[in-house]
Amino acid sequence: MRRLPVYLLLDTSGSMYGEPIESVKNGLETLLSSLRQDPYALETAFLSIIEFNSKAVQSVPLTDLMSFQAPELTPSGTTSLGSALTLLANKVNEEVKTTTLEEKGDWRPLVFVFSDGGATDDFQKGIDDLKATKMGIIVACAAGHHAKIDELTKITENVVHLENTDSNAISAFFEWVSASISTNSQKVENGESEASQLSDLPPPPPEINLVDLTKK
Repeated sequence: MRRLPVYLLLDTSGSMYGEPIESVKNGLETLLSSLRQDPYALETAFLSIIEFNSKAVQSVPLTDLMSFQAPELTPSGTTSLGSALTLLANKVNEEVKTTTLEEKGDWRPLVFVFSDGGATDDFQKGIDDLKATKMGIIVACAAGHHAKIDELTKITENVVHLENTDSNAISAFFEWVSASISTNSQKVENGESEASQLSDLPPPPPEINLVDLTKK
């Protein structure tokens, strides 16, 4: 079976304390509930969580949707986004099966990065490690006014911005992530090519602004 690996990189630094982190937890539960009702996603989607504060950890390895248990997500410390990208590259190399002459490997990973601040570690090393790894679509979400959009555009050209980190905005983001996973699962299950650019995903809701890189 060819799996569709999905990696969520979630900022759990101290600035996420309170409503933002509670909204992320609720968003994650809603995402899981929705995907578990989708036969295409149940068949192909495997989910992993990498959280980053003063260090980056993979709190949930790549897991099928029915076995997945959401992590606690406790905010503290700084924002080791560079370490999170390096860890992502390492885990993709470990967990995602590559295609060989004998068999097809997994689909290319779908990655969503959520951050409300800027990296406080060696960000460039993370970028370099990421570029050396075969990925599918990477979407980075800059949440709130303190998120460093310039940094996120170095990760991917697919950057979205939430004006606020309140429950409505974060909920809308996770609903869109869920819809994107469902769409991609259906594509690969129906024998179509996997999503390769942002336009292949569902249009984002009004709370999510696409960052126009041509104006940067």
